[in-house]
This record gives sequence, structure tokens and C-alpha cells, in this order.
Amino acid sequence: MNAPAPRFFAFDNTYVRDLEEFYVLWKPTPASKPSLIRLNEELARELGADPAALASPAGIATLAGSLVPEGAEPIAQAYAGHQFGHFSPQLGDGRALLLGEVIDRSGERRDIAFKGSGRTPFSRNGDGKCALGPALREYIISEAMHALGIPTTRSLAVVATGDMVRRDRAQPGAVLTRVAASHVRVGTFQYFAAHQGPEQVKRLADYVIARHYPELATSPQPYLDLLAAVGERQAELVARWLGVGFIHGVMNTDNMTLSGETIDYGPCAFMETYSPGTVFSSIDSAGRYAYGKQAGIARWNLARLAETLLPLIDTDDNRAVQAATAVIDALPERQAEHWLRVFRAKLGIDETGDAEADSALIDDFLRLLKQKHLDFTVAFRALFHAASGDPTRLNALMTSATDFADWQSRWQARQPTRPAGLLTAMQRANPCYIPRNHRVEAALDAAVDDNNLEPFERLLAVIQSPFDERAVDAEYAEPAPTEFTTSYMTFCGT
Repeated sequence: MNAPAPRFFAFDNTYVRDLEEFYVLWKPTPASKPSLIRLNEELARELGADPAALASPAGIATLAGSLVPEGAEPIAQAYAGHQFGHFSPQLGDGRALLLGEVIDRSGERRDIAFKGSGRTPFSRNGDGKCALGPALREYIISEAMHALGIPTTRSLAVVATGDMVRRDRAQPGAVLTRVAASHVRVGTFQYFAAHQGPEQVKRLADYVIARHYPELATSPQPYLDLLAAVGERQAELVARWLGVGFIHGVMNTDNMTLSGETIDYGPCAFMETYSPGTVFSSIDSAGRYAYGKQAGIARWNLARLAETLLPLIDTDDNRAVQAATAVIDALPERQAEHWLRVFRAKLGIDETGDAEADSALIDDFLRLLKQKHLDFTVAFRALFHAASGDPTRLNALMTSATDFADWQSRWQARQPTRPAGLLTAMQRANPCYIPRNHRVEAALDAAVDDNNLEPFERLLAVIQSPFDERAVDAEYAEPAPTEFTTSYMTFCGT
């Protein structure tokens, strides 16, 4: 007799119930010798699970894909996507499975999904697996983004499978368990628009409205309003990325969620020396997804979403295009407003000033950073210290910038006094610690090559409290050596 399936989560799987034909029921590939590498106990409790149970042999087997827990209905989701501007009509979950949905302790619906759990009908020529290094990378970067206050998927666990995977070399395999508000992407809409037509797109849109934008349910034009609402969330999300120097690296339409969360931490990285053209991804040779182009790419992606919604927006093609175009054309202004809000906070200036003058003040500071090859995070943190009454660090950075005195005078004149609330907001807009690329790579190398998780755990502890400086962690605030940064590249690797 088979043992009963373990119960770790109270699943309630609306995607399976409401959207049949939008997925393929599929089971994960069992791992040969699963072992727990990292469990996010805080997140487990948020999801209503017992961390001790998840760390038990049955829990580890479940997180490795070897056991399907009670209530789970694993599926591979279908989606398409524009990848570097070129449309692929069928992508889908080639190495991922949506295990199911839960209502967390805050009453929010969350997806629980595997990454690296084996081949699916969408795997094409891939093996459906994930190497340990990329799994740990997603864990640490997604948890850093969460600590920075940026909407993101999160990592619940990393389990080593005991199996090797072949990439540039044989590497230990792993399964990452990811938690998201949902996994519905722009590419999901593109798939059903391309293959099944407006009726299926309408079903998907109605599902997204009910799950993420319930306030639109009674709107006289819900699908046009959905486009605008998704655009608003993406505009704010990208502005927050820019505020911490984050570069996603692969902003394909299948990597843009309708929920407004950051998803898929492949060739992502944090900018060090400020330059809008910064690219770290090995596959982005043309710089399509450079730091300074991310807002424009978000708008481009939203235009692709708009194309799928046109038949729902209006039965008259011309009117539908006109209405959707108006929403897309309004996005740059919304993006600029979110960017201004983020960078006003970084400069410690309030919301009462003239937008054009404040934008010029911000741009001029960024221009100084670029001219003097200054580290983005270090410079803005030094600015916070100057606003708090200690200009030592900022002056040390700017000693050779003869024009800095003029900028500093304008900055001080713009905000002569800063109440405590404004300084607190400035501190939380300017982290001391980010997951610096050399620290991430060192931690992953130690974990994969030496079976040493200590550097990973230390880095994780540092980036989970990014705003409060600690003398013991001073080295984690230092930029990478120049020789590292100038040659650093990231890879999709999973």
C-alpha cells in the first residue's frame, strides 16, 4: 500500500480549476538523492507551513520533486514570448512546474512553483533541470530585492538533487522552490492570442482581473483599464530597479508578470560604476536590456500585451488601436513620475519642488557620477551621510570634481532643512549593502566547488538588512576590484 501524500500547504488551485487548456498536467522528475541546501523559514511560516516539517525527509523529498504533496496539482504553464525582440510562438515551462496555490497568512494568494524539476512537454531540447549555482543565485538576489522593498518573486528553498547536470561542465543539480503572486506573463497572453484567439485571451484577462485587479471587475472598459493598471505597476517596478542599480538582463515578454513582480533572475546584476549603458549579460551583446533602456523596454513589452487585448478593448479595430495607443503613449510620463519620486527620495528632497528643476538636479548628479566613474551605491550612500551632517565621504569622492561645489550648493538650497522623516526616507532609498557581483560569484563558487555554504549564508545575512550600516560588514559595502567589474559577465546558466 502506498503511503498517504504528505500535507504541507493548504492548496487552492484556481489556475487549474478556471483555466483548463492553459496548461499541461505534469509531474516533477524524482531526485536520486535529495538534500536540503537552504530553507526560507520565515517565508514558509508566511505560507502557513511548518518549517520543521519541510526540513524533514518527506519535506525535502517534496521540495526536490520526488513526492507530490496532498492538494498539489502540478502543471506546466503554456506561454510564448518576444526574446530579444524576436517572437517565439511557444516557450512554456520547460524546466518549471506550478505546484499549486495557497492563501498566505496575510490573505494573499501565492503560487508555489519548482524550477529545475525535470523535462516537461515545453522543454524542447532542454533537460528541464537547474544547476545548483543558478538556484542559489536566484535565492540570494530575490531575497535581496525583497529586503530592498522591491516587488519580487521569492525563494522558499533550494534542494540539491544528487544528480549532475551538464552545462559548460558537469555541475550539481538542484530544484529551486519559487513563490510568486502569480506566474501569468505578457507571454501567456501572447500564446493564447497566437494559438487560440480572443475568447481564450478573454478568459485569461478575466482571471487576471479577478486575481490581481479586482477593482476593475465593474469597469465599463475592464480590458483597457487592465492594460493601464499593468503599465502602472511596471512603471513603478522599473523605477525601483533603477533606484538600486538593478539590471534584469533579459526583459523578454515572457519575463514580465501581470502582477508587477520581478521574475526570473538569470543574467541579472547590480551596476557598480554608474553608466546608463551598463550591460552584464553575455547574451545581450547589443545592449538591448542595458540599465538605462529598461523603462523603454517595459513600454515595448506593454505594447505587445496591448496587441493581444485589442479584440477585447473594442470590436472596431481602429477604435481599439487608438484607445490602446493612448495608454501606451501615456506610459513614459508615468514612468518619469515614478523615476522622479524614487530619485527625489535618494537625494533627500521632498515632493513640493518643480519637477523639471528637480529632474535636472538629479540628472546633474548622475552626470557627475558618470564623469568621475563613481560607484552608484557608494555615491548615493555618501550623499545620505552628507544630508545627515557628515560630508566627509562625499567630499572624498568628489575632490577632483571642481564643478561639484556648484551642484552641492544647488542641492542644499533645494532642501535647506530635512526633517527626520525625510532623512529616514532617504536612508531607505540608499542602501549600504547590495548583492555585489563579486560577492555573489565568490559565494556561489564556494558552494558549488567546495561544498562550503558559509560565504553564501554570510552574504545572505548582510543583504537581508541593507539599510543599516554595520562595522563588521564594512567589506560588503566596498565596490568590486576594477579588474573584476570590467570583465564581469552573467549567464542564463539554469
